[in-house]
Amino acid sequence: MASDDISQLADALSKTHVGDGELSYKGLGLKLDNAASVEDLVREIEQYQGLRALRLEGNTVGVDAARAIAKALESKDQLQRCYWSDMFTGRLRSEIPTALRSLGCALMSSGARLTELDLSDNAFGPDGVRGIEQLLKSPSCHTLRELKLNNCGMGIGGGKILAESLIACHRQSSAHGAPLRLRVFIAGRNRLENEGARALAKAFQLIGSLEEVHMPQNGINYAGVMALASAMRHNPELRVLNFNDNTFTKKGTLAMAQALRHLRNVQVINFGDCLVRSEGAIALAAVLREGLPILKELNLSFGEITEAAALVVAQAVTDKPHMEKVDLNGNCLGDDGCEALRELMENMDKGDMLSSLSDDEGEPEDEEDDDDHENGGGDDDDDDANDDCNEDNEEDRDIVKENGIIRSPDSPEKPQSPPEIMSFLSCPSAEKLLQLGEMRTDLQQQVDVCDPHKAACVLLKIASLYSEEPETKTAVLETIDAVLKKLLSASALQSYCFLSTLLVMMGLLKGEDKMKKVSLVPGQLLCLEHAVQQEYFLQHHASLLHTFTSKNSGALKCCSSAGERLSSALEKKCCDQH
Repeated sequence: MASDDISQLADALSKTHVGDGELSYKGLGLKLDNAASVEDLVREIEQYQGLRALRLEGNTVGVDAARAIAKALESKDQLQRCYWSDMFTGRLRSEIPTALRSLGCALMSSGARLTELDLSDNAFGPDGVRGIEQLLKSPSCHTLRELKLNNCGMGIGGGKILAESLIACHRQSSAHGAPLRLRVFIAGRNRLENEGARALAKAFQLIGSLEEVHMPQNGINYAGVMALASAMRHNPELRVLNFNDNTFTKKGTLAMAQALRHLRNVQVINFGDCLVRSEGAIALAAVLREGLPILKELNLSFGEITEAAALVVAQAVTDKPHMEKVDLNGNCLGDDGCEALRELMENMDKGDMLSSLSDDEGEPEDEEDDDDHENGGGDDDDDDANDDCNEDNEEDRDIVKENGIIRSPDSPEKPQSPPEIMSFLSCPSAEKLLQLGEMRTDLQQQVDVCDPHKAACVLLKIASLYSEEPETKTAVLETIDAVLKKLLSASALQSYCFLSTLLVMMGLLKGEDKMKKVSLVPGQLLCLEHAVQQEYFLQHHASLLHTFTSKNSGALKCCSSAGERLSSALEKKCCDQH
């Protein structure tokens, strides 16, 4: 080395932090190219007795320098924490795996048992993951508690290699009687996409000990999100979930909501910039109603959530005793919606909890629906709606249906419905309903909380037959009560999924799916008015409907007096319970 370089290194090393078993060269900006350049550093490592943590981040380490450092580490059997982020700046990508293998082999040779490994901000790609593959599988990582690989460019291939390594580590550590108990996993900005996410989900499900999962900005859409959601259910100690800036959409959000129902220790949820949208927000509000007892932070920013859905979320978080922060910035509330949200939170004495709304996107522009989705389409539209209700998607009948509600794969098939029931549903009429007699109770069996679309269709078909003729009125309302009592007695998530689907079909909520709207008739609203007054129709169900009817009253103009009666009943139900 030139004398100036030696002097510079000596000066840098004089700033080395030593203490508490930790040797730190953090942020010194050292350019360590060869063995000569690390002589002093190696000497310090060798002379440090009881070394438990080594910080090399913020320097740049070449292959030969890594080999020299590795040699010094071969005797450090007490080393537990390796903070090795951002230590290959300016190095060829082909150099990094070789350097990592040298360091990994040294750790394995020493008999060290790591608890934390941080290799973040090293752009090593899938080849870099291969460089730590053997280390991750080895006994040196059987004790690993925190693995941090943020911004490493792993890609799909690297994600798969990482997942296989973690699975092998868990399998081998379990064989030794002490299964891998990984608690923190960080892998944001790695372009994992769906395939990488699915692979890691298998590892997460097997490990089952995760407390924090951070996977923002990975290009994961609903297919990968659904796999991760399923895996999260098997990690009951989860405290932090950060999937910011992936693409959930409706299917992914509902699957994640289903998973959250089973997680009682979650404190932080970051689904910001995940395209949660309004239907997803309603599902998450349902989970907030019935679970997540110690939640502290909820981020649903930049998710294309509209005013009414944001208000439903806000109503659900106000009774969370540990809640500290709700972020709904960057959504589609509009000025009036932002003000309504602030007012709601302040009225609940939770104003300080709400983050800034300065980046709100404004109310969404009204888009003309396709011709076959418009209201007022006449009899042909009704026929199309009937056909739509009778369609069955085999893919949706698998583990996760279109709405994201979990269905067991071994659930028994429902028995074949009587022909009279099928005839009624295919072409409903008051005469057929009356002719069913006691068989009307079988209509309750036609609705399934796992299929809210079909349930809403059946409900609206029955309600459309309402009339003031006493016998028909009684038959319709009794059937409506039976159907709604079943649907609304399910979990909050299932009942909210049904109600949000109903709102979409009634034109009160813009849905994500290509779902046909129903041409509303007064009888349907009068049936809902009756239902709202019943005991099975809980206050929070009424509150959900009231929030949307009050914000989208124009959708009920075609049934003006019936719409007013429904709105009045909803408002009374909400007030009676406050």
